[in-house]
Amino acid sequence: MMTDKRDLLRSLTIDRPADMPAAGVAPPRSGLPGWAKGVGAVALVALGVAGGVYGSAFLTGNDDASPAKLAAAAAQPTPSAATPTAAAVATTAPRPTNTLVASGYIVARRTATVSAEITGRVQDVLVDEGMVVTKGQELARLDATLAGIDLDLSKARVASAQAQIEGLSADLRDAERVLARTASLSKASNASEAELTRAQARAETLRAQLKGARADLEVARISVNRQTETVDRHIVRAPFDGVVIDKNAQPGEIISPMSSGGFTRTGVCTLVDMESLEVEVDVNEANIGRVRPGQSVEAILDAYPDWKIPASVIAVVPRANRDKATIKVRIKLEQRDGRVLPDMGAKVTFLDARPAGN
Repeated sequence: MMTDKRDLLRSLTIDRPADMPAAGVAPPRSGLPGWAKGVGAVALVALGVAGGVYGSAFLTGNDDASPAKLAAAAAQPTPSAATPTAAAVATTAPRPTNTLVASGYIVARRTATVSAEITGRVQDVLVDEGMVVTKGQELARLDATLAGIDLDLSKARVASAQAQIEGLSADLRDAERVLARTASLSKASNASEAELTRAQARAETLRAQLKGARADLEVARISVNRQTETVDRHIVRAPFDGVVIDKNAQPGEIISPMSSGGFTRTGVCTLVDMESLEVEVDVNEANIGRVRPGQSVEAILDAYPDWKIPASVIAVVPRANRDKATIKVRIKLEQRDGRVLPDMGAKVTFLDARPAGN
């Protein structure tokens, strides 16, 4: 029985490895893993280097070894032979010292919003944007129905005055014959003095009526001329040669030479004389002494940066802008071209822009 129990307990025991310490004995300390040892060595080396650098900076008082500057220096790439230096990249041709640059716009010295001289309804518009027109060309027509009726009425009055003059002239001729006969009879005592007086009065009356009829005829003719001019004012014509840049009215709209608000237009179209284009630039007050009339200028349009237009200074406008401290300068374009349009941006270079007196 006892033997069986001993065998049973022996079967329940766990085999212990040979290198495992016995129960109750502390196991021997093993060393750190290999990777931990490597990290520690690197950290010790880094601490040593940093200590040497900071210690040297602390002892010598050098601020160049601060952590921020050291980090910035470490982040900058080391220049190499293949990388150009800043001095080499920034090398550009210097601008001549006797030039002055200013900016401005193309403006037209001759431009007009063409309108009728009277208020009326637009019947037809004969132009459109971009059309080239000549002086006197019809641009639009207004409704001239009433003006035409008034013209016909004036012409009828002229005809009536002419007929009246013809009738009075015939009566006057007859009255003069009667007067001559009565006067002859009166001398022979065959006609009374009263008959002679009546004949003379009738002739004088007809002469006065004829004179009034001729005056009425002149008035009627003046009225015809006036009504003809009124009818002609219903036709809007171009005041000069140019190009239509804006169409402001459409058929059926009311236009008036005076702005009355609402839907009333003040003009039919805007006309620009392309031969009057020039450049207006603002020059700083400090540099205005370097600009003079007749000075050579080189203009470049923002739309055509490779096109240099020869130009010259027309005049320096004798008025300063106190808000911008600039003075306006007018510049003439020596070369006319269809590419130059109003309100284009331009840059000009004043050549030989030396201060006055030099």
